[in-house]
Amino acid sequence: MKAKITAIILAAGKSQRMNSNVQKQYMIIHGKPVLYYSLKAFSDSAVDDIIIVTGEKEQELVKETIVDKYGFDKVRAIVPGGRERYDSTFAGLKACQGSDYVLIHDAARPMINSEVIERAIEGAMQYKAVVVGMPAKDTIKIVDEKEYASKTPPRKNMWIVQTPQAFDYDLIYRAYERMLSDGQARRAITDDAMVVETYGDAKVKLVFGDYLNIKITTIDDIILAESILKKIEEN
Repeated sequence: MKAKITAIILAAGKSQRMNSNVQKQYMIIHGKPVLYYSLKAFSDSAVDDIIIVTGEKEQELVKETIVDKYGFDKVRAIVPGGRERYDSTFAGLKACQGSDYVLIHDAARPMINSEVIERAIEGAMQYKAVVVGMPAKDTIKIVDEKEYASKTPPRKNMWIVQTPQAFDYDLIYRAYERMLSDGQARRAITDDAMVVETYGDAKVKLVFGDYLNIKITTIDDIILAESILKKIEEN
């Protein structure tokens, strides 16, 4: 029996560092909303269905202006997120019960491609918990409270983490339940893999992503994404 694979697209961010009235997932790059590109990549992939997690009161906007407009038939549900990223992720997880594997992806990474998605799926099936990422190109410094360098870890051990992060569904769901019952520790959680690392019973495997799989955080990233998409189209 074929395993059921669901992609959760997180599009509930407030874009506080963008200094714009328009949230980054709805900004237009190369003629289409940022969210479009993630939906397009996962719609063209081996995933069976897609759950979109939006901000409160944005479900109809997303359905009408993106999902229906561009014919994304794999979108099964559009659900409201929560105050923190982990609240939004758990809302997505609850909406895809019955799946065997889930891929959790930030809508702010529009440059995701089919090869990376395929590696994430294969990795989840083999290892139960995987994160896509790339080896760090730069030296990383650990700093103290006053921003003095306190440690320089070996660069060969440093990876830049991206999304999607892919998991066995039962594994990630149980880990989230444990994390959400731990009120103090949850404050330090910064990504889904960390939930499994802290509350799950599987190691997290790193698999290769793509250096172009950038996250849009500032206006400069919008400009860079525009440039990348133009070059892809030209080729």
